[in-house]
Amino acid sequence: MKKIMLGLMLLVSSGLINAQDNQKARYGSAEAGKNLMKVNLLSLPLGNFSFEYERIVGKKVTAGLGFRFMPKSGIPLKSTISDLIDDPETEAQLDQFKTSNTSFTPEVRFYLGKEALHGFYLSPFVRFSSYKIEGPFEYDVNNSPQTIPLDGKLNTVTGGLLIGAQWKLGRGLYLDWWMLGPQYGSANGELTGTKTLSQQEQDELRVELEDIDIPFAETKTSVNGQGARVDISGPWAGLRAGLCLGIRF
Repeated sequence: MKKIMLGLMLLVSSGLINAQDNQKARYGSAEAGKNLMKVNLLSLPLGNFSFEYERIVGKKVTAGLGFRFMPKSGIPLKSTISDLIDDPETEAQLDQFKTSNTSFTPEVRFYLGKEALHGFYLSPFVRFSSYKIEGPFEYDVNNSPQTIPLDGKLNTVTGGLLIGAQWKLGRGLYLDWWMLGPQYGSANGELTGTKTLSQQEQDELRVELEDIDIPFAETKTSVNGQGARVDISGPWAGLRAGLCLGIRF
């Protein structure tokens, strides 16, 4: 009986060792799970909360899903946008507006080293983003300042390629550097405002709205006695970068 029990224990132990060896050969190190949850440290000072989930799906391949959320605040990177606009009136309007946004980013990573989750990688991705914008728009009627509240949403879809590298810092702790992730796609949205307007007010407001300079985008303005609407469409570009701290499980 003892010989039978000893034989069974050896058989089970051998099976476990083989299973771990197979997992290591297929998915990389078997010291931890196949999942990695990360937070982007560089986005926090900008008021963005950016998280990413990554899972091993092959020996050197992973699939991931990122989520970013920014609560309502001033226009991010306003100085950079101002340099592109180069229009004092539009810059003054930007100071009055608030925005918030959310985005989802599915991606697939191809690691260039011996196993997933370690070393340099190339990662094609798609990003779906939604921006909410609100604020008072200022215009003049007979040299008298007037305002109309505008609010709306801008939706963007972009695709790109992220170049990065990931290292293990300690047991279950990883550092992920998003070196460069250019992206390009399209955007569409609208801003609307409700206010009773005279004919002269409509004419002045229309001129001011048509002078809005949004880089790379086309705008279409309509104004009537009940308010105004600005439709926005065109190309959209961005750059993905970050430094993430992750926990493997």
